[in-house]
Amino acid sequence: MNMKNLSDASCPIARGLTCVGDAWSMLILRDASLGLTRFDEFRKSLGIAPTILTRRLATLTEEGLLEKRRYSERPPRDEYVLTAAGRDFLPVLILLGAWGRQYRGEGRLARYIDAETGAEIEPVAVDAVTGAKIGTRAIRVAAPE
Repeated sequence: MNMKNLSDASCPIARGLTCVGDAWSMLILRDASLGLTRFDEFRKSLGIAPTILTRRLATLTEEGLLEKRRYSERPPRDEYVLTAAGRDFLPVLILLGAWGRQYRGEGRLARYIDAETGAEIEPVAVDAVTGAKIGTRAIRVAAPE
């Protein structure tokens, strides 16, 4: 199955990967979550080639994770702001970061801090129905209805 076909897959993970399944897209969403909005800000933060950044921003906009807004008419300039779907991706990024810290944590790593309390964020994914930490109970996949 190629990536185009994944957007029609019954697996929600496969569908999610079609719009954010590469490192650049996730890092753009990370930076947008930290307040970056402009092309040059993303390019400077990521060290990404402009052509790649242009494509990733277009895809994230088409997929509804970012919204393109004009902030200057002369010269024409746009910024990219998170949509509700983009903001809702932040917990995924934070959990991925916690996994990276635990299993790829060599060297000095950035930490994510709660802006109100100053405490380091220690994320955990919990099933809202059972209250159980995800990964502590067996799961199965149910066919779509």
